[in-house]
Amino acid sequence: MGILNVTPDSFSDGGRYVSLDAALRQAEQMLAEGARLIDVGAESTRPGAAAVGEQEELDRLLPVVEGIAARLDVVISVDTSTPSAIRESARLGAGLINDVRSLTRPGALAEAVASGLPVCLMHMHGEPDIMQRSPRYDDVLADVLGFLRERADACIAAGVLPARLVFDPGFGFGKSLAHNLLLLREFSALRALGGPLLVGVSRKSMLGGVLNGAPVDQRLHAGNAAALLAVERGARIVRTHDVRAMADVLALWQAQAEVGRVSGTEH
Repeated sequence: MGILNVTPDSFSDGGRYVSLDAALRQAEQMLAEGARLIDVGAESTRPGAAAVGEQEELDRLLPVVEGIAARLDVVISVDTSTPSAIRESARLGAGLINDVRSLTRPGALAEAVASGLPVCLMHMHGEPDIMQRSPRYDDVLADVLGFLRERADACIAAGVLPARLVFDPGFGFGKSLAHNLLLLREFSALRALGGPLLVGVSRKSMLGGVLNGAPVDQRLHAGNAAALLAVERGARIVRTHDVRAMADVLALWQAQAEVGRVSGTEH
């Protein structure tokens, strides 16, 4: 899943793809590099980010969704919590709703059900503007699992098919470095949710915390290593800014996983 932020203030690439032409070129590039999903976001959810008005989000988001749908053979994931954005993106050709707030905004769940699209539910402690102010848990793994189970139950009760649910533990969303590392170590426990798991660690501050404060542009290798650890433990969608590098990593992982079948031998 390639990340396409059409925002002026995202932590890694804010401002680079705010024009429609730049966004479409980046989507084309990511597709050529191996992306199978393009995740389009028009509201920054980095720690400390300010909220974006509904019309501003729609103005940023919808032309890009429409443009990608018209030009590229790729699944469009829409990174949004806004009911109208869910509705209009589905109408324009989106194939997945990726909501950091797990459809908790009023009206979001109803629009998701009406769209018929798969939904990725993510755990976030608090809202982006305050989520990193000393986050605390009694048991971060149990809390993440419990929250995602509750949201899955709510979605299913509202009419979302269980097979259309994807789960994301939300690395960096209201979690300390220790919380993030524990979730990575215990990622396989998330398989109990029963649906595909998404991992999103690309360029995040947790990597900088491990790498003695390395800036965003020096976190590629650690991010790929973290994503691969999650894949080994059950992740099936990798959300990344660096598609080609991650695709290469996954190609090698896939090759070694299939060596017995490919060679006709069993070991």
